[in-house]
Amino acid sequence: MAFYSYIFSANYKRFAHNLKKIAKENHRSYLMLTLDTYYSIIKYGIGLSDYLNYQFYSRSKKERKEYVGIKLQNTFYEKVSPSAYKKRYTIKPTFLKEFKEYTKRDFFVPNENNFAEFQAFLSKHATFMRKPYDGLGGADVTKVHTKDITDKQAFYEELIKKHLFLEELVIQHEILNKLCDTSVNTIRIMTFNHHQKPEILWAGLRIGNGVNPVDNFHAGGMGAEINLETGELIGPALDKDLNQFANHPKSNIKIDGFKIPYFDEVKEMVKKAALESDKILVVGWDVAITPSGPLIIEGNRRPGFDLVQVTSNRGRMDIIRKVLKNVEK
Repeated sequence: MAFYSYIFSANYKRFAHNLKKIAKENHRSYLMLTLDTYYSIIKYGIGLSDYLNYQFYSRSKKERKEYVGIKLQNTFYEKVSPSAYKKRYTIKPTFLKEFKEYTKRDFFVPNENNFAEFQAFLSKHATFMRKPYDGLGGADVTKVHTKDITDKQAFYEELIKKHLFLEELVIQHEILNKLCDTSVNTIRIMTFNHHQKPEILWAGLRIGNGVNPVDNFHAGGMGAEINLETGELIGPALDKDLNQFANHPKSNIKIDGFKIPYFDEVKEMVKKAALESDKILVVGWDVAITPSGPLIIEGNRRPGFDLVQVTSNRGRMDIIRKVLKNVEK
């Protein structure tokens, strides 16, 4: 049911506009591409945006079989990261508390009786982030300056009403700041914990576009795969519309070969964090690099495959097969 809800909630008008553009550019029949889209939804379990993002219109049958669609993701994650154990990861204040060894930052969760704690938090932080308890893609995440709060009581009450909490601002390492300073550019790194033997499946850097305050792929950001051995980016970077960037559009820094600081420490940290649960076996960790080293922003129980497959320019069924082979043993 979740797959069909995903399909029916799609933006059909936007999809049709983009498909017509592709048909024109590739001298293809719009009608035939439309029919192929719905065939692909049924046959491969992908969504409308997947058809465009993965360039299914130009993929062979063999190539298409290697793509992980949303339908397969739902089945896969229910097996390796069951929803019965999701609260620890999806409720952000809970995650910050239970993974405090790795998150390494202050936060405040309001209730009806802790206004004094709220004031103490403000006194310690001139700038902080306001976030929803849960949510995806950086939605409703706002940077707030304490000096701009004119009515603290009203601000506090709004937090309670809208189920928002406050989080210490993460200061980004100067090297990543040079790449893009309008957002914290986070590493998405997937781990698999099999019988307390964690391994890294994939890693990529999400990069802000220099305009929006977040780096999310679904909010105008771009991404590039990371070489797991060297910690260097494999360029060019791509955004969700498949625009390619050999250099960052604002800083002009070259993407290919850009080296992530503290990458060995990142790998060590996420492997250790992966051991914290023997029920959630696959996690997509979002990691920030600060001047003193890496810290975890959040852990995603169901990390998507869109960023992974777009930056790889191929389907990543190999990841699914590898995990399931070990789980089924």
